[in-house]
Amino acid sequence: MRTKSLTSGLMAAFFAVTGAVSAVAQDAGELLGAPHSGGIGFQEPATELARDLQWLDGMLNWIIGVIVLFVVLLIAVVIVRFNRRTNPTPSTFTHNTPIEVAWTIVPILVLVVIGAYSLPVLFKQQEIPDGDIYIKVTGNQWYWTYEYVDEGFGFDSYMIGQPATGGDYTRTPEIEQALVDAGYTADQFLLATDTQVVVPVGKTIVMGVTGSDVIHSWTIPAFGVKQDAVPGRVAELWFKAEKTGTFFGQCSELCGKDHAYMPITVKVVSEEDYEAWLAGAKDEYAALDTGPQTIRLASAD
Repeated sequence: MRTKSLTSGLMAAFFAVTGAVSAVAQDAGELLGAPHSGGIGFQEPATELARDLQWLDGMLNWIIGVIVLFVVLLIAVVIVRFNRRTNPTPSTFTHNTPIEVAWTIVPILVLVVIGAYSLPVLFKQQEIPDGDIYIKVTGNQWYWTYEYVDEGFGFDSYMIGQPATGGDYTRTPEIEQALVDAGYTADQFLLATDTQVVVPVGKTIVMGVTGSDVIHSWTIPAFGVKQDAVPGRVAELWFKAEKTGTFFGQCSELCGKDHAYMPITVKVVSEEDYEAWLAGAKDEYAALDTGPQTIRLASAD
């Protein structure tokens, strides 16, 4: 499945943005879900799962903050009231039943509260609903393969700038131009891929994730999804994107020397644009019954 461009002419053809399939994909809207300079928080959530996770994180931080402040206060009281100067003769008792009961029951109650809110979020992630679209994802060293199982086609997805796309992992003027031609910005080097997962907004997407060689991990932070791709196993994740745009992720499991060059790109489009893309994809992309082929959203003139 893995093909490589061997000449600069092939690379230029490879990055040409032509054809109906490419046009629909490039009109996916804003480039969202990308890290930015100075950012320290979560990406803006684009799914219910991501909102739940971010809310849960905030709630847990409040609980942790209260506990930390309480412990710091206790330590301060001990330092001030029970140092050698203010308390030269320390007490000799060894037990305090009310305190011991309190420090047993209170943590239990805290854990019950945390579990009551976190377990529903976990179950929502792990209980896979019936999907409108099923996509099989295979992690390879070092690219992704996507198969639209119900539609009978699949394609590989490489980082723009990889040797497979005519690059050498460096940000050159030619690669920057290729990024712009593909609908990205030059600053999205290391994030942008030559082909993208295209899905319709508001539809439930189920993905079966596996690996072909070593363990990888498929994740889109703005969707609140992350799933290890383990060879010999197929694990599932799901999401329902609530806005159109392009969202970025990275392989999140150390998988070898080129782990850092294995990004993920998902384009969320309208239902009409998705149907148009799908119609073109069925004609342009190879059928799965002859084995998945390398597919490119851009084709030569």
